[in-house]
Amino acid sequence: MSPVRVLLFCFLCTSSCASELRERALRLMARDPLIDGHNDLALQLRILHNNKLSHIRLYNLSNVATDINRLKTGRVGAQVFAAYVMCTAQEKDAVRLTLEQIDVIQRMCTSYPDLELVTSAQGLEQSTKTACLISIEGGHSIDSSLATLRMFYQLGVRSMALTHTCNTPWAESSSNIYSFYPKKNQSLTSFGEAVVREMNRLGMIVDLSHSSWDTARSVLEISTAPVIFSHSSAFAVCQHNRNVPDWLLVMLKEKRGLIMVNMHSGFISCGEKGNISVVADHFEHIRKVAGFESIGIGGDYDGASKFPDGLEDVSKYPALIQELVRRNWTETELAAILRRNFLRVFKEVEKVRDRQSSQPPSEAEIPLADAANPCRLILTRPVSGSVFRDASSSNVNVLTCSVVSSVLLPFLLLLLLLLLPTAV
Repeated sequence: MSPVRVLLFCFLCTSSCASELRERALRLMARDPLIDGHNDLALQLRILHNNKLSHIRLYNLSNVATDINRLKTGRVGAQVFAAYVMCTAQEKDAVRLTLEQIDVIQRMCTSYPDLELVTSAQGLEQSTKTACLISIEGGHSIDSSLATLRMFYQLGVRSMALTHTCNTPWAESSSNIYSFYPKKNQSLTSFGEAVVREMNRLGMIVDLSHSSWDTARSVLEISTAPVIFSHSSAFAVCQHNRNVPDWLLVMLKEKRGLIMVNMHSGFISCGEKGNISVVADHFEHIRKVAGFESIGIGGDYDGASKFPDGLEDVSKYPALIQELVRRNWTETELAAILRRNFLRVFKEVEKVRDRQSSQPPSEAEIPLADAANPCRLILTRPVSGSVFRDASSSNVNVLTCSVVSSVLLPFLLLLLLLLLPTAV
C-alpha cells in the first residue's frame, strides 16, 4: 500500500473512531443529562442588560457563554445559577443586590417554556426541561444574619458558598484580594459553625468553592450533611489555591461530598489556555484520590473569562465526555459525574433536613464586635434624648425619640383613623 493510501486509511479510521466516541457520549448524555454546578449568567445579565429581561431573548445571546440553545446543544439537563454580588458590596447593600439577582434568575427560569425552576431533588430528577437551581455565591450576601439566610431559602435558594474572594466575619476566603475581616488563626468562628448547622437544618447545600482550606476542613468536620465544591479542580494538577489538595479530597470522600470540576483556564492549566485533555487530567486525578463518586461538573461559564480550547461555552460539554469515553471511563462512572452524584448529595442533604424537622430555627447572633459593620445599627429601644447608634459607635442616626413622636406618631394615628371604618 502506498504511503498516501496509508495516510488516507489512518485518517478515515481516526475520523470514524472520533465519530463513534461522540455518538457514545451523546447517547450517555441523553440518558443522564448533565447537572452543571455553577454558572454566572445572572451576573452577565446585570452587567450587560441591567437585568432587563424584556430587552433580550435568552435563546441566542451574544457576548456570553450561556443561552438556552447552547444549553440544549451541551445536553445540560439542569443548571445551578449563581446569585452573585461583588465583595465590594459587603458592609453595604449586598443583601439588596442579592435579592435582585435571585429575582432575575426566578424571572428568567419561569418566563421561558424550555426552563423550569426547581427547589428539590425530586423536582430536579423529574424535570423534563432544563431545570434551574438557585445558589448564592458568597456568604457576604447574608450580612451575618441567619434570618436572612432563612429568607433566602424561602425564596428558593438551595446552595450557598460560604465565601467568595473576600473573608466574611465568620469564614475565610481562599483569596486575599480584599482586606475585609482579616483572620487570626480562626478560619471558621462559632457563628460560622452556626451558619453551617442552620444550612444543614434548612436543607441548603454548603458550598466550599472559594473558601480557604482551613475553613473547608472545619466545615467538613462539623457538617452533618455532605458538602460540595461547586466549581473547583485538583490542586495536584494545577497548584492554584482555589483548587482542592489531596488531603481535602480524602476528607470530602469520607463525608460523601462532591467536587464539581471547574473549566476556567486559570484553575485548569494555571493561566495557560489549556485544552480538553488537561481538563480530563483533573478528572483522572480526582478519581484516583477520591473515587468517581466524588466528582461532578461545575463549569463556571460567564463567571470567568478564559476557557480551554474546545470548551469555550456550555454547548461544548459533549466534547469533554467524549474525551473521558476515549480514556475508557465506564458508563456507570460517566452517569455518576454527569448527574447521579449531585442528585445523591442533594437527596442526602434533604434527609439531614428531614431528620431535624422538629429542631427550631437557630437564634444565634454574631457579636457586633465581630461584624464591625459601620452600616449595622445597634437596635436599642429609644428613650427621650437618646439616639440609635451604629455598630462602630462613631456615627449617629438622627432618628431621635422627638422625631418619632413629632412625625411618625401623627402619621400612624391618621392611618389608624382611615382604617377603622373598614375594620368595623
